[in-house]
Amino acid sequence: MQRRSFLKYSSIIGANIAMLGAGIVSTKAATGKYPPEAGDMTYEVTKTAEEWRAILSETQYGVLREEDTERAFTSPLNDEKRAGTFHCAGCDLPTYASETKYDSGTGWPSFYDNIDDAVRTKEDSSFFSTRTEVHCRRCEGHLGHIFDDGPEPTGLRHCLNGVALKFVPA
Repeated sequence: MQRRSFLKYSSIIGANIAMLGAGIVSTKAATGKYPPEAGDMTYEVTKTAEEWRAILSETQYGVLREEDTERAFTSPLNDEKRAGTFHCAGCDLPTYASETKYDSGTGWPSFYDNIDDAVRTKEDSSFFSTRTEVHCRRCEGHLGHIFDDGPEPTGLRHCLNGVALKFVPA
């Protein structure tokens, strides 16, 4: 295995090990903290846990509201190749354009950039490493993580949970 490939896949290895046989792994369970510190952020869309549960599936709720991770290679959006926009499944905010989507080989929908002012980031120190979480800027929904092993022009890989997104064709 080449060094670049090793580095590319080592960033997700902890999550994959934890997810073996589990389907979903909870950051809440790993860190004992939820909600994470959000700093000075305010969000346009806020709901109670009961309101979120009423509009999201159990898996979507776990990912968007409790920062869980869906199992790799399970999202139909991983293979979505049509022109369009990927929206936050929680509040319908357009977050990623199909032009920035690429096949990272990781098993999750990946993008090299987001739509301007669509997401916010914060530090995630779970799974024995420090990663960058990506959240919807309108409802704080957890979308996934950002890594620095993506393609040009940004060099970033926004590795997202498909259940946190919905695709709207052009």
